[in-house]
Amino acid sequence: MPQANASKEIHLVDSHCHLDMEAFDQDLDLVIDQAHRAGVDTILTIGVDRASSEQAVELAGRYPSVYAAVGIHPHDAIGVTDADFDKIVELSINEKVVGYGEIGLDYARMYSPKEVQQQVFSRQLGLAKELHLPVIIHDREAHEDTLKILRSHAPFPAGGVMHCFSGDTELADRVIELGFFVSIPGIVTFKNAKSLQQVAQELPLHSMLIETDGPFLAPVPFRGKRNTPALLQYTAAKIARLRDTPLLVIAERTSDNARTLFNLPPAAGTE
Repeated sequence: MPQANASKEIHLVDSHCHLDMEAFDQDLDLVIDQAHRAGVDTILTIGVDRASSEQAVELAGRYPSVYAAVGIHPHDAIGVTDADFDKIVELSINEKVVGYGEIGLDYARMYSPKEVQQQVFSRQLGLAKELHLPVIIHDREAHEDTLKILRSHAPFPAGGVMHCFSGDTELADRVIELGFFVSIPGIVTFKNAKSLQQVAQELPLHSMLIETDGPFLAPVPFRGKRNTPALLQYTAAKIARLRDTPLLVIAERTSDNARTLFNLPPAAGTE
């Protein structure tokens, strides 16, 4: 696999991907190995419903470098039951569960009605606070309602992150005001992603995470192909160029931020 200035000195944290998905069924061991060789030494695999949350916890138990988050995605809000919430809470007790998510609102596809999405989102924010877990927020074409609900549950002592950020610098500022991180995906490498590139340029480094959201949203030059944690280096390299900042600095700061938010141990060899 081609690499973007990969180095043994670089330590990256992929703060959001979905290793449980079918796209990784045939070669997950190889995917994890490639990530390690590309400097990605910690990976968060994120649940979107009860089944995927269970799988995320199982994968985190199988691979030392993988950690899990559990939760119900807004697409799945319409069918969620009390038993599902009970299972999510049960899973959260696992020592390798480090976040609650992904949860939030998605008005782009509307697989679940707005009112149901909002109710499920609000309930899960309450659960996350009770469990003392940072929240991983999905917000697609629902900025105002997402922020309104987040504010109604603030403060968040365990923190949170707006994953796969899709807003502008003004929205990023409002997210930071909540005490949240902003996570930059591979979309930042796309030629037409001018607004996100501006966010990546201006966002305070102490508020930035990076992610693949694999298997989705592969960065250039792999756009349209399967995204894997190993490709996180291309997102980091693009941000480094946009900010005229050394790649090692971007890697170090975003990784430190992820380790702080999710209470992750230091990367091997960096203690």
